[in-house]
Amino acid sequence: MPSGIHHITTIASSARRNLDFYTGTLGLRLVKKTVNFDDPSTYHLYYGDGAGHPGTILTFFPWDRAAPGRPGIGEAQEIAFSVPEGSIGYWAHRFVEKGVGHDPPTKRFDQTSLAFKDLDGTRLALCGVKGIEEKPAWNGGGVPPEHSIRGFHSVSLLLAEAGPTAAILTDVFGFVANGREVATQRYRAPGVDVGGIVELRTAGEYLSARPGLGSVHHIAFRAADDAAQAAMAAKLVRHHGLHTTEQTDRQYFRSIYFREPGRVLFEIATDLPGFAVDEPLQSLGQALKLPPFLEGCRAEIESELPELD
Repeated sequence: MPSGIHHITTIASSARRNLDFYTGTLGLRLVKKTVNFDDPSTYHLYYGDGAGHPGTILTFFPWDRAAPGRPGIGEAQEIAFSVPEGSIGYWAHRFVEKGVGHDPPTKRFDQTSLAFKDLDGTRLALCGVKGIEEKPAWNGGGVPPEHSIRGFHSVSLLLAEAGPTAAILTDVFGFVANGREVATQRYRAPGVDVGGIVELRTAGEYLSARPGLGSVHHIAFRAADDAAQAAMAAKLVRHHGLHTTEQTDRQYFRSIYFREPGRVLFEIATDLPGFAVDEPLQSLGQALKLPPFLEGCRAEIESELPELD
């Protein structure tokens, strides 16, 4: 079965400002409020649809002291969300009301796209998709359900050359070529309606990206379970000579990581156990959740984190 995007993780500055923008302006649900397991003094905030389905999850490491990132080759260039086909006008008007800078709507691959940035410079877009209104909508974020974001549309990577990365997408993750516009080649995971598109944009010899505020830290692709993940890892070694890290338990999924040939950090994350493993679905994101190995440090961790309420 083809894989799709599981989640995308990005670097932000202020956690409070990040929360206000993604829940208050974009109307996403705060699905999980936890910490960076490798840096517990920092939040790890997860946003998505009402149930936190894979393919809808955008996460952030809010590092206040991080320097701005520099766009360039070897990184994700833009994250796009799907909205109903007739909702682009609503969103353009909402962005004007909220003071969100945005480009005029344009056509990309025969779909209307509205590009914008968050307050840290993360490059985002909304794409109008016919029929996406049939997907579940989160109605608790102040955006009418008929216009709300339904999850990821696509992520685009800026690369020196596309071929080696395309080989990973098609061979390991089951994507297929799905059209080209100028220097952008689109790949789609058949049968995956949410988070099923990756675009490869080639720039040749160009400035390399420098990670920082507004940069994508990594892109995670879905594996149904541990066996599917292990099969993908084996194929990376056998067909591409690429080795992954050992599996890490991220509480809500289990992960392995590798650098794809274009130098973008890829993760393979299991769908299980999901975000309701440690709190009820109806109260996702309300309490600070810590993995068992950090519970003994809760008081110290909470004292260092900024208030979000």
